[in-house]
Amino acid sequence: MEKNIAIDVVVDPTLKKLIDKEINGLTFIKNFRSSTAEEWYVYLPGFKDKKTGGAAGKTIIHYNLLGNRDIFINTTIIFDDPNMYDPQLHPFVYALADEIINRLVGYADTLLSVHAGENSYNAVYKA
Repeated sequence: MEKNIAIDVVVDPTLKKLIDKEINGLTFIKNFRSSTAEEWYVYLPGFKDKKTGGAAGKTIIHYNLLGNRDIFINTTIIFDDPNMYDPQLHPFVYALADEIINRLVGYADTLLSVHAGENSYNAVYKA
């Protein structure tokens, strides 16, 4: 018996349209790569860094290579568009961060920190 609740039931239809539009237009450019870290710029069609006019945010993925027991990938997502700090957009920020994790990290165990003003949060993804 499946107990998942469809996002359509929980999220306002207007917000659902925004989520779908932005996730469908979501693109990345890798900025930096080392043996233990990656940095990706996150581009969205409706959001951008107000100061530079560039990427709406960035994702930093840090691989813990010190051992093989209880390994987590530490991921930080920083959104630079202040429009994303509106508390009413929390479901949008959550859905967007979830999609970024799915695309860039996959199903690995991940410690996530999202920085988006009042919509900031921490989460754990466990495979």
